[in-house]
Amino acid sequence: MRKLNGIHLRHSKNTAGCKTEVMELPNEVIIPMNMNMGAHSIPIVKPGDHVDVGQKIGDTDKFLSAPVHSSVSGTVKAITEIRAMNGVCQAIKIETDGQQTVSEDVAPPEIKDRESFIKALRESGLTGLGGAGFPTHIKSNSKTPIDTLVINAAECEPHITSDHRQMVEAPDDVIGGIKLVLKYLDIPKAVIGIENNKPDAIAILNEKTASEPDISVKVLPSVYPQGAEKVLIYNITGRMVMERQLPSDQGVIVMNVSTVAYINTYITTGMPLCERRITVDGDTIKKPCNLLVKIGTPVSKILDYAECDKDRVKKLIMGGPMMGMCAYEEDTVVGKSNNAVLAFEKIAEKVQTNCIRCGRCISVCPMDLMPTDIEKAYQRRDIEALKKLKVTLCMNCGCCTYACPAGRSLAEVNQLAKGIIPRN
Repeated sequence: MRKLNGIHLRHSKNTAGCKTEVMELPNEVIIPMNMNMGAHSIPIVKPGDHVDVGQKIGDTDKFLSAPVHSSVSGTVKAITEIRAMNGVCQAIKIETDGQQTVSEDVAPPEIKDRESFIKALRESGLTGLGGAGFPTHIKSNSKTPIDTLVINAAECEPHITSDHRQMVEAPDDVIGGIKLVLKYLDIPKAVIGIENNKPDAIAILNEKTASEPDISVKVLPSVYPQGAEKVLIYNITGRMVMERQLPSDQGVIVMNVSTVAYINTYITTGMPLCERRITVDGDTIKKPCNLLVKIGTPVSKILDYAECDKDRVKKLIMGGPMMGMCAYEEDTVVGKSNNAVLAFEKIAEKVQTNCIRCGRCISVCPMDLMPTDIEKAYQRRDIEALKKLKVTLCMNCGCCTYACPAGRSLAEVNQLAKGIIPRN
């Protein structure tokens, strides 16, 4: 098995030892109707309505979608529009009453078989908690046989430690969720892929799986982007997900470690996805921490909690520094797929110059792509050339941009290039 390319980053896991704190309830939350890859939900409540924790407040009958639930109890103040991380969408503004009354609809689902399990996953509102936000019930409903469940516990981006804390603080939820997925999706085995910079989590997971013959732990080198789906599948199974293939085409399903942990929580309690564990860090943060926050919490409140010097912030990132999204404003709200809030003053700024043909972007690309040729083809809008260069294999990990001494925005161009290729 050949070694895939990648880059070595400074881990900066400053919060790895920070136990998760429960953030106090905000005065109001603004819950987006689009927190998944796919269709927007439609509000099913109106201003003036009282809502409780776990109550469904948005849904749609579109295929690629997931329902939305209230993270608080209180009064709906407005149906508005916000600029969320997935673009402009409707959002429900709720004034909290401080009671956190749980909805009478919240109850553990009755699971009898595969069909009822997948239905329960949809009702939970669960989307992938690793960042992409793909609805978990759709991923779980593969039409092809699956022989391996791969658990993404790599957490390869710098600064982020929320998955790490999940494994250390609640490993039984991780193992319980894996066992449920194996049982109801009829998958023979699971492999947990974790980078070697988390020795405490590795020790705990090895202990927890010692008596579980169908679950194993594979320790992986700390090389970015170890947690990228195609890279993780290859490094664990030796299988390559080819162009226009899904992992299921190779007999694999990949789930984030926090995703499977939440599955166990939902099946046990019936509480839909209403909160997220996030890492808060950066050089403007006085109190780096891991927080459990309600979905819809404004980032400004989180920054206040972490004692951020807001006047110094030059870049505010939702997610990691490599693949995260820059926030438009500090009142951006936390959605389901957010796993970190990073606030920086010192940022690396490169002056863009002409390509010097050094080949560094090619040498670090895990998919062996040629970013410089892709850039030229995109500038010509040469779709046939882009197809031959297999730009659709790009995972947008950012390795090429990071390595480029000429400061060229290669990963950004790759993403734009994928957008002009017809999907048929």
